[in-house]
Amino acid sequence: MSMEAGMKNEMRMEFDAVSENEGFARVAAAAFVTPLDPTLEEAADIKTAVSEAVTNAVIHAYPDWPADQPRKVEMKCAVDGDVLQIEIKDYGIGIPDVEKAMEPLYSTCPDKDRSGMGFAFMEAFMDDLEVESSVGQGTVVRMKKKLGTQPFLEEEE
Repeated sequence: MSMEAGMKNEMRMEFDAVSENEGFARVAAAAFVTPLDPTLEEAADIKTAVSEAVTNAVIHAYPDWPADQPRKVEMKCAVDGDVLQIEIKDYGIGIPDVEKAMEPLYSTCPDKDRSGMGFAFMEAFMDDLEVESSVGQGTVVRMKKKLGTQPFLEEEE
């Protein structure tokens, strides 16, 4: 079933902030855009960006978090025409200096073999990246990607 060019669709999900769910989020985002018939490269870009955003939330949002408080990550995906929008949100400690955090090679966990390239990968694989964060309240990562190197509908003769 082909989708029409002006089509809108969205989904949202919430999952525990544990590393096992990073793969789940990748697959869910890729499955969501399947009706748009993305190229293999577009699908891989989306999966990489989602993976980096969810991994950031899992690793950085909830250090020293009380065991009795939920550690959740939300993912929203929306398609508006040929533009995919993805939002990854956590309710963790937040980022004191977003600009600094987005610098390549900057990491708050260099001792844990973190490269500090998460945001750089998100920027490289998506067309647009916005990061909003409030200390003590969490972080929202919004990414956009224009899809559609393929036509949505077969041209009728």
